[in-house]
Amino acid sequence: MASRLLRRQVMTLTDAAAARVRELTEAAGKPVAGLRVGIKNGGCAGMSYTMELAETAAPTDEVVEDKGVKLLIDPKAVLFLLGSQMDFKVDRLSATFAFSNPNETSACGCGESVAITPASPEALHAPA
Repeated sequence: MASRLLRRQVMTLTDAAAARVRELTEAAGKPVAGLRVGIKNGGCAGMSYTMELAETAAPTDEVVEDKGVKLLIDPKAVLFLLGSQMDFKVDRLSATFAFSNPNETSACGCGESVAITPASPEALHAPA
């Protein structure tokens, strides 16, 4: 099996997303190991992104450190999230994390769910 050093980073964050994750982590009022990011089945397009502050990292989590924050990626979500960038957007009526995911094949009209085709396992070892 290839070394983790030879693996491609699963996700990246924009400066805005990293700043918001830092704010949430600092405001948690308890120790936080990182932001757990995953996907779940549901919604009209089939899948949706999940996020929660995690007190501990699971031994199977893919750990991504970017811009001073730590993401804990559910191992079942790695191939669905490979190459994604997480952003934090604020407009007049909302503030939300947004994903730019090259594996998305479609999204529902309301923006709550997406269809995602997983990347091939070989893509984990390809140059970004």
